[in-house]
Amino acid sequence: MTLQDKTKAFLARPGVSNFIVGVILFNAVILGLETSKPVMAVAGDFILLLDKICLSIFVLELLAKLFAYRLTFFRNGWNVFDFVIVGISLAPVGEGFSALRALRILRALRVISAAPRLRRVVEGFITALPGMGSVFLLMALIFYIASVIATKMFGEVFPEWFGSLGQSAYSLFQIMTLESWSMGIVRPVMEVYEYAWVFFVPFIMVTTFAVVNLLVGLIVNSMQDAHAEESNAETGAYREEMIARLASLEAKLDALASVSQDPTDKPKDNK
Repeated sequence: MTLQDKTKAFLARPGVSNFIVGVILFNAVILGLETSKPVMAVAGDFILLLDKICLSIFVLELLAKLFAYRLTFFRNGWNVFDFVIVGISLAPVGEGFSALRALRILRALRVISAAPRLRRVVEGFITALPGMGSVFLLMALIFYIASVIATKMFGEVFPEWFGSLGQSAYSLFQIMTLESWSMGIVRPVMEVYEYAWVFFVPFIMVTTFAVVNLLVGLIVNSMQDAHAEESNAETGAYREEMIARLASLEAKLDALASVSQDPTDKPKDNK
């Protein structure tokens, strides 16, 4: 076995993956502690040292993967994701690059690529994006129509909520999320416009209970499809492995049978 194959086998060990996940979570805690001025005043140098150690581990992991997989490393989207995240952490943090220092917390997102279940959630969300695009377009159309109506109907009396198209869209978004929609917006409007509920109740029914649940259904369906594909792939791999083992066992049995037959053993003539 070559050094490259040994490196692949080492990286594929569950213990190595669990160790990397632990370092990612530990590093996320360290980066959170850096935001505390009292903690940094007491142990700032030690915390920065721990952060550098975590970053060094990530760099060594990427270098090992690059050595093991060579150019095929970049064919995996999650590997590219890890490469970009660690690359941001290695960027200079001097003047003009101070924002990149804050982006180091993005390293915590590496736990997604390291945890198969989290990867499945993200992959299901990405798979659902084409269908979600159509739903978002429908939502935008509904919001535009409702914003125009609300601006014309309530804008004159309630300019702080419906004075312009943008204000109406924002107020309707708040109503859709059900955040203080009744006592905060709708009931004050109904004190002036008694039948305003005829507009707001159908809007909530369509957006909150229909379109949003449609988005959730698309994501759940995509996650189920991704899980089914993963299960089928694992089942197919297991089936191929069992077929290979059975073929190997059959070959060994044939070889054993041929050895057990003694070619010098001839039947004796009974005279």
